[in-house]
Amino acid sequence: MNKEDLVRKWLVDELTATESEAFTALDDHDMHIKIIESAQLFKASEVSEIASLDTIYKKAKQTNNSGKNWYNQFLKIAAIFVVLLGVGSLFFLNSDSNIDTLAGEKISIELPDASAVMLNSKSEIVFNKPNWKDKRAVTLKGEAFFKVTKGSTFDVITETGTVSVLGTQFNVKSRKGYFEVQCFEGLVNVRYNGSTKNLSAGTTFKVINGTISSDATLDIEPQWINNISSFKSVPFQEVIKEFERQYDVVFSLENIDTSRIFTGGFVHSNLEDALKSITLPLDLEYKIDSEKHITLYNKQSK
Repeated sequence: MNKEDLVRKWLVDELTATESEAFTALDDHDMHIKIIESAQLFKASEVSEIASLDTIYKKAKQTNNSGKNWYNQFLKIAAIFVVLLGVGSLFFLNSDSNIDTLAGEKISIELPDASAVMLNSKSEIVFNKPNWKDKRAVTLKGEAFFKVTKGSTFDVITETGTVSVLGTQFNVKSRKGYFEVQCFEGLVNVRYNGSTKNLSAGTTFKVINGTISSDATLDIEPQWINNISSFKSVPFQEVIKEFERQYDVVFSLENIDTSRIFTGGFVHSNLEDALKSITLPLDLEYKIDSEKHITLYNKQSK
């Protein structure tokens, strides 16, 4: 068997015992093995960027003086192998951890530094585990309660604002048109719309449709982690949205002013009790049309 065929069969591990002996006897056998071993030992973390296929090919070609077509093909295969290993290694080294929840679902997450996160319904959190020691940062969509271990700055990045702490307990809610940060322990720094505000324990920073307000709270933790959604002076539409997230239902509203201010709450464990909690204070009625659909209406309209 000629040299070209031996190398081709070696690349796909199809050499017979006799052919293997012939391949080992080749004068450039050691060079073939060295190229593949180098590819297997390739580590993406040791380079700042991956060389192009042409660059690798040109370097490999310089080590061969035979000029034969079979060897050019061999070098191309080896170069491709190196590049693919590099791309794959970089992908895994830089991949983010992405965790999200469904309607009515809450989950607990432990971050690489043992900080704890409780993620509320229909929320998402993203963080980079390999780079955690250099940068403690998470991206949040929705709502989460954080218990952060002491250390370097810990950032919670949302579409509306950024919350920074060193080690404390706080809750962040970032929904469309609604941004709220509650501090339960320590000190929290909130950056919003070019300005900065420090929150001490027992205070709340809230932005609803661009309007900023501050409140005090006596709670030691957010009520939603105990399966109760509570509200203080928020538009009724925010209550409706949260109800839909917790019970995975859709509301139809008949002549209802959703801008009315609501203070109160509802439980996550009983649909009928929850509906009474949000309708009675506003003198509303409800009708459960199906498992996933509910109609709200004013008493006088029926």
